[in-house]
Amino acid sequence: MDKIVCTCGNVNPAGTELCESCGRPLSQEIKEKKLVDMRYEGSARRSQTYNKTIIDKIWNFFSSVKVGMWIIVAILVAAAIGTILPQVFYVPAVSEADIAAYYERVYGTFGKVYYELGLSDLYSSWWFQTLVGMLGISLVIASLDRVIPLYKSLKKQKTKRHISFLSRQRIYGIGNVEEPLDSLNKAEEKLNTMRYKVKREGNAILAEKGRFSRWGPYVNHLGLIIFLFGVMLRAIPGFYVDETMWLREGETLYIPKTNGYFLESKDFIYETYSKEESEEVFGEAIDRVGTIAKNYQSDVVLYKGADDAIAGKPDDLKPIKEESIQVNQPLKFDNFSVFQMDFRLDELKSMTFQLQDKASKESFGEFTIDLANPQTEYQLKDGYKVEIMDYYADFTGFEDGVPQSQSPLPNNPAFLVKMYSPEFPKGETSFVMIKETLEPLGENQHKIAFQSVETRDVSGLTIRKDLTLPLLGLGGLIFMIGVAQGSYWNHRRIWLQQLEDGQVVIAAHTNKNWLSIQKDLDAVSKVAILPPYEDQQDLDAKAEKEKGV
Repeated sequence: MDKIVCTCGNVNPAGTELCESCGRPLSQEIKEKKLVDMRYEGSARRSQTYNKTIIDKIWNFFSSVKVGMWIIVAILVAAAIGTILPQVFYVPAVSEADIAAYYERVYGTFGKVYYELGLSDLYSSWWFQTLVGMLGISLVIASLDRVIPLYKSLKKQKTKRHISFLSRQRIYGIGNVEEPLDSLNKAEEKLNTMRYKVKREGNAILAEKGRFSRWGPYVNHLGLIIFLFGVMLRAIPGFYVDETMWLREGETLYIPKTNGYFLESKDFIYETYSKEESEEVFGEAIDRVGTIAKNYQSDVVLYKGADDAIAGKPDDLKPIKEESIQVNQPLKFDNFSVFQMDFRLDELKSMTFQLQDKASKESFGEFTIDLANPQTEYQLKDGYKVEIMDYYADFTGFEDGVPQSQSPLPNNPAFLVKMYSPEFPKGETSFVMIKETLEPLGENQHKIAFQSVETRDVSGLTIRKDLTLPLLGLGGLIFMIGVAQGSYWNHRRIWLQQLEDGQVVIAAHTNKNWLSIQKDLDAVSKVAILPPYEDQQDLDAKAEKEKGV
């Protein structure tokens, strides 16, 4: 596009509204305005100048503030939808099939659709990450589209400006003074004492203060861009881990998302306050709820296996450290932290039964079922045996005659068994529950009699790894610096100039806090005899009001 040549001879980029040298309006539209828009110093912005190629159109799309706002609205709506049902992290299931079944079973058709659409793992979904990426792109392009031309305009601004520029400033005054040169000298000296950066060119003065505050919004953008980049890195494997594992006493399990680390639970300790210990503090609460936790901790051993160790196969493990995990005192290793977050007391570990004759109560042997890993067959004496045909860890009843289990946790174990004996070589079928036994195929001669149960405590642990925290912290810090930079300082400029006819012009602009710059002008006017000034925006508002009356 053709460059714009000003009357003063300066060559301006296409799209420039105010001459970069003298400040003259360069378009008829700007000439017709009483006040000029100084947000970007009338500089040429790429988004308002080029619109031919596909790159131009993409640039113009993302540089739009409206587009950025709509992207933010879309992210907020998506995040709100993600709170309707619990995310996958809070679902008591591990495999994809179990998770899908959980949503359908608990929340019905809506839960199934919610899961199928990927809303159950919203914040890791590709489309949510795309929205976050689009917001980052919008921030980058919108910032570059504005900050680069603004920086160039402020860096190249001249001390002496044309009267058409000065007269279009909000604060403006013109008049005769007795000794113009003496007034300018005194004004220059006063402005220096007020910590303005003063430049003088003959009979023209430019006093500037707080220019760095103009970059506050763009520093905000930089902080947000870094923060969003950190958020997007969480979707890349290895940068962010937030997993849950339930570790039972005596159990050794692979720590999810680690390189061959295993954890063994030696013991779980649960301590409560006695009423005597805390009569003054917790006395009433103990009377009301019974017990209050004083401490709960998992005494664990951390092992290291091969980097390609298979989860569930703790072979050739080397102990690394032995430690107690308490609330706010995690186990730390290799950028990972293992937190004590929850516990379950007295979870069923195993159940011991006898195979008996129903009439005589004669016993044909005992067998113990490990509820975490039950065997399919248990051989007893004299040719007797028990076969576990099916196992329902958390039995909730029958649905259309089919036993149902709502979770893999042994909260209410039930078993469909076959009892083999010399008298019944084809077996007798029985459905065994904790307090009841059903005989679905008719009355049996033998029965499974409950003998004892063994329990153990379970530690609820959270495994965290977050390599994005430094980026998130840096982004937050830069953002707050930008907030302070743009909130507590303002960019003030004062132009003083003697015209060829001897009159003195005074003009001023600030990006905010107009009372402050007027106070500065009043302070300068007390020392140097300057013409009175007016707030032209207030005059326009007053004139409009009078017209309305």
